Amino acid sequence: MKLSAGVYSSVMYKRIVLKLSGEQLAGDFENGIDPKLVARVATEVKQALATGVQIVLVVGGGNMVRGAALAGNGIKRVTADQMGMLSGLINAMAVTDIFEANGITTRCLSSVFADMVAENYSYRRAMKHLEQGRVIIIAGGTGRPYFTHDTAAVALGLELDCEAVLKATKVDGVYDKDPAKHKDAKHLPEVSLDEAVSDPSIKIMDKAALGLAAEQKVRVIVFDLMKPGNLLRVVNGEAVGTNLS
Repeated sequence: MKLSAGVYSSVMYKRIVLKLSGEQLAGDFENGIDPKLVARVATEVKQALATGVQIVLVVGGGNMVRGAALAGNGIKRVTADQMGMLSGLINAMAVTDIFEANGITTRCLSSVFADMVAENYSYRRAMKHLEQGRVIIIAGGTGRPYFTHDTAAVALGLELDCEAVLKATKVDGVYDKDPAKHKDAKHLPEVSLDEAVSDPSIKIMDKAALGLAAEQKVRVIVFDLMKPGNLLRVVNGEAVGTNLS
């Protein structure tokens, strides 16, 4: 869908999934949630919403619990993954409140049944909220163990007819090697999903998520959300970060 240099699509997106990691929500802290950082995210989201785009937000839980890393020493992998889903729900609850405090009408839906703190996720409920102009934050990943929040973001993008999955990172896209370790690392404006799946050096998303995106031809855009105006640029079809398609 690339049409010209600097533009991926001449038509701005109507509905997107935005994936945020738990680590990003921690900001400068070692763990937990940085409310000031989330408020900055809210500013970016509000700018994008003004275009009429509908936004599905998927929030990870790595700032509290990473299931795969926690498993062992008596803790079953299934239990560890469920704990990771719950940490994502805690993050989603906080982001919902901060978005609302910044004037964004938001609903928190959870794939893990926790109806005292969030609405139970269903396709029809999610679509109704989107059509009424609300941002929806979907917590709990897929609700099943062994699947990451990245994979949930791609799966939900397919289920909710989103035009792209936007993966927010701390860098401005994909590089040929780790830019934090190599000063000569080169930014890659475009990478095929097949290459992203097969290249072990590309670790921007887990391989299951990339494999699903490749199989179903889902566009994934990796970009730096914290650069002011970047989300708006992506929504308007500008070339920002790295396009995986």
